[in-house]
Amino acid sequence: METNIEKHTISVLVDNEPGVLARVIGLFSGRGYNIESLTVAEVDSEQQVSRITIVTSGTRMIIEQIKNQLDRLVPVHRVRDLTDEGPFIERELALIKVAGTGDRRIESLRIADIFKARVVDATLNSFVFEMTGTAAQLDDFIGLMRQLGLVDVSRTGAAAISKGAASL
Repeated sequence: METNIEKHTISVLVDNEPGVLARVIGLFSGRGYNIESLTVAEVDSEQQVSRITIVTSGTRMIIEQIKNQLDRLVPVHRVRDLTDEGPFIERELALIKVAGTGDRRIESLRIADIFKARVVDATLNSFVFEMTGTAAQLDDFIGLMRQLGLVDVSRTGAAAISKGAASL
């Protein structure tokens, strides 16, 4: 039995209509598949289509099942496994709130500068940083902020697109 768990980023082009996201999520929850990250937004208002980016993990067989089942959903136009198809760019946005004074405050600003995180709100005892990067970069920054007074985190989930001229 195959036990190698792989993480895949799957891009799905769907009709932008009520209930589509519920059907996609239902496919995952009904079969016990995990969604590590999910983003969705309209990408073409004229054609009324949205792009759903799903980060999931499983054995090769499970990933293939997920792609095949997504492809069979009625409002789905196209399914692409960006992980399998070659190089792609994946980014995530996070808002990170850190509370602290004195040296902790100075250190959080110094680390934010290194990670290219931007201050979007500041009070006398806290900051909210905005950071865009890979999930690993965000994880690293959040881990360091945890030691300096992390209060709260909000993340968007992955947005991804293939490199080169190919499109979804």
